[in-house]
Amino acid sequence: MKTPMRVGDVMTPRPQCVGPESTVEEAAVLMARLDVGVLPVMRGEELVGMVTDRDIALRVVGQHRALDTEVGEVLSGDVVCVREIQTLGEAHAIMQKHQVQRLPVVDEEKQLVGIVSLGDIARAQVTQVDSTLHR
Repeated sequence: MKTPMRVGDVMTPRPQCVGPESTVEEAAVLMARLDVGVLPVMRGEELVGMVTDRDIALRVVGQHRALDTEVGEVLSGDVVCVREIQTLGEAHAIMQKHQVQRLPVVDEEKQLVGIVSLGDIARAQVTQVDSTLHR
Protein backbone atom coordinates (compact mmCIF):
# COMPACT_ATOMS: atom_id res chain seq x y z
CA MET A 1 0.00 0.00 0.00
CA LYS A 2 1.28 3.43 -0.96
CA THR A 3 2.01 5.96 1.80
CA PRO A 4 -0.26 9.01 1.56
CA MET A 5 1.44 12.24 0.55
CA ARG A 6 2.05 14.75 3.31
CA VAL A 7 1.58 18.51 3.32
CA GLY A 8 5.34 18.97 3.66
CA ASP A 9 5.80 17.17 0.32
CA VAL A 10 3.86 19.77 -1.69
CA MET A 11 3.86 23.02 0.28
CA THR A 12 5.67 26.18 -0.73
CA PRO A 13 8.45 26.43 1.84
CA ARG A 14 9.57 29.62 3.61
CA PRO A 15 6.86 31.94 2.28
CA GLN A 16 7.40 35.68 2.07
CA CYS A 17 5.69 37.48 4.95
CA VAL A 18 4.69 40.99 5.95
CA GLY A 19 4.30 42.59 9.35
CA PRO A 20 1.04 44.02 10.68
CA GLU A 21 2.58 47.51 10.35
CA SER A 22 3.24 47.03 6.62
CA THR A 23 0.96 49.02 4.35
CA VAL A 24 -1.59 47.34 2.15
CA GLU A 25 0.18 48.90 -0.82
CA GLU A 26 3.43 47.16 0.18
CA ALA A 27 1.54 43.89 0.58
CA ALA A 28 -0.21 44.25 -2.78
CA VAL A 29 3.06 45.07 -4.58
CA LEU A 30 4.70 42.02 -2.98
CA MET A 31 1.74 39.80 -3.95
CA ALA A 32 1.98 41.03 -7.55
CA ARG A 33 5.75 40.47 -7.69
CA LEU A 34 5.43 36.95 -6.26
CA ASP A 35 2.22 36.16 -8.17
CA VAL A 36 0.45 35.04 -4.99
CA GLY A 37 -2.91 35.88 -3.47
CA VAL A 38 -2.02 35.60 0.21
CA LEU A 39 0.77 36.60 2.57
CA PRO A 40 1.29 35.47 6.15
CA VAL A 41 1.38 38.34 8.62
CA MET A 42 4.06 37.89 11.26
CA ARG A 43 4.83 39.79 14.45
CA GLY A 44 8.33 38.56 15.11
CA GLU A 45 8.05 34.76 15.11
CA GLU A 46 4.28 34.79 15.75
CA LEU A 47 1.77 34.25 12.95
CA VAL A 48 -0.93 36.85 13.64
CA GLY A 49 -2.99 36.47 10.49
CA MET A 50 -3.11 36.25 6.75
CA VAL A 51 -3.75 39.07 4.31
CA THR A 52 -5.32 38.14 1.00
CA ASP A 53 -5.94 39.93 -2.25
CA ARG A 54 -9.63 39.66 -1.32
CA ASP A 55 -9.01 41.39 2.04
CA ILE A 56 -7.40 44.28 0.17
CA ALA A 57 -10.15 44.44 -2.43
CA LEU A 58 -13.02 44.38 0.06
CA ARG A 59 -11.59 46.08 3.15
CA VAL A 60 -9.46 48.71 1.47
CA VAL A 61 -10.68 49.42 -2.06
CA GLY A 62 -14.30 48.57 -1.30
CA GLN A 63 -14.32 50.85 1.76
CA HIS A 64 -12.37 53.68 0.09
CA ARG A 65 -9.46 53.37 2.52
CA ALA A 66 -5.99 54.72 1.83
CA LEU A 67 -3.18 52.59 0.43
CA ASP A 68 -1.12 53.39 3.53
CA THR A 69 -3.63 51.53 5.70
CA GLU A 70 -1.73 49.02 7.83
CA VAL A 71 -2.14 45.34 7.03
CA GLY A 72 -3.00 44.74 10.70
CA GLU A 73 -6.25 46.67 10.17
CA VAL A 74 -7.50 44.49 7.31
CA LEU A 75 -5.99 41.03 7.79
CA SER A 76 -7.93 37.85 8.41
CA GLY A 77 -7.02 37.03 11.99
CA ASP A 78 -8.64 33.69 12.70
CA VAL A 79 -5.91 31.60 11.14
CA VAL A 80 -6.39 27.88 10.71
CA CYS A 81 -3.09 26.04 10.30
CA VAL A 82 -2.04 22.60 9.20
CA ARG A 83 1.04 20.63 10.23
CA GLU A 84 3.59 19.56 7.63
CA ILE A 85 3.16 15.92 8.66
CA GLN A 86 -0.59 15.85 7.96
CA THR A 87 -1.86 14.11 4.85
CA LEU A 88 -3.13 15.99 1.84
CA GLY A 89 -6.56 14.52 2.54
CA GLU A 90 -6.55 16.01 6.02
CA ALA A 91 -5.45 19.39 4.68
CA HIS A 92 -8.16 19.30 2.03
CA ALA A 93 -10.81 18.49 4.65
CA ILE A 94 -9.65 21.45 6.79
CA MET A 95 -9.84 23.74 3.74
CA GLN A 96 -13.36 22.56 2.99
CA LYS A 97 -14.51 22.95 6.59
CA HIS A 98 -13.18 26.50 6.87
CA GLN A 99 -13.89 27.45 3.24
CA VAL A 100 -10.31 28.55 2.50
CA GLN A 101 -8.03 27.78 -0.42
CA ARG A 102 -4.70 28.18 1.35
CA LEU A 103 -3.36 27.19 4.75
CA PRO A 104 -0.24 28.19 6.63
CA VAL A 105 1.92 25.18 7.47
CA VAL A 106 3.54 24.97 10.89
CA ASP A 107 6.07 22.62 12.43
CA GLU A 108 5.98 20.91 15.83
CA GLU A 109 6.95 24.19 17.55
CA LYS A 110 4.10 25.97 15.73
CA GLN A 111 6.58 27.97 13.66
CA LEU A 112 5.55 28.91 10.12
CA VAL A 113 7.38 26.72 7.61
CA GLY A 114 5.24 27.00 4.48
CA ILE A 115 1.93 27.51 2.73
CA VAL A 116 -0.17 24.83 1.07
CA SER A 117 -2.85 25.67 -1.45
CA LEU A 118 -5.76 23.81 -2.94
CA GLY A 119 -3.81 23.95 -6.22
CA ASP A 120 -0.81 22.23 -4.59
CA ILE A 121 -3.07 19.41 -3.43
CA ALA A 122 -4.77 19.08 -6.82
CA ARG A 123 -1.44 18.96 -8.67
CA ALA A 124 -0.12 16.31 -6.28
CA GLN A 125 -3.22 14.17 -6.75
CA VAL A 126 -3.00 14.45 -10.54
CA THR A 127 0.67 13.46 -10.38
CA GLN A 128 -0.20 10.42 -8.26
CA VAL A 129 -2.91 9.36 -10.71
CA ASP A 130 -0.56 9.85 -13.68
CA SER A 131 2.18 7.78 -12.07
CA THR A 132 -0.31 5.00 -11.32
CA LEU A 133 -1.61 4.98 -14.90
CA HIS A 134 1.88 4.78 -16.42
CA ARG A 135 2.96 1.67 -14.52
